[in-house]
Amino acid sequence: MDFSVESLETPALTKAHLSDLLFEKIGLNKRESKDMVDAFFDLIAQSLREGQDVKISGFGNFQIRTKSPRPGRNPRTGELIPIEARRVATFHASHKLKAVIQGDPVEDDAE
Repeated sequence: MDFSVESLETPALTKAHLSDLLFEKIGLNKRESKDMVDAFFDLIAQSLREGQDVKISGFGNFQIRTKSPRPGRNPRTGELIPIEARRVATFHASHKLKAVIQGDPVEDDAE
């Protein structure tokens, strides 16, 4: 019986898999592929850190949202614990991405 740990996990597209795809489909060498994927995600993270929204046409928008401080509760003890203000990243899928996921035909208008 052929058994691997990967078969137990939910399939995911990883940065390593993206770099392998760049290597196979475009012909970049493995180092260039890895560097390109890392640079892409570093650029997104840096833009969000600086408070800029990131919009990828046909895919979706990443935005930073500032959450206010609020009272929280330790679920185990019931003790009240203050939750500090923080910044969180949110993602909203584009209409095109939602249509692709649903299997609907995609229109070619720009977002």
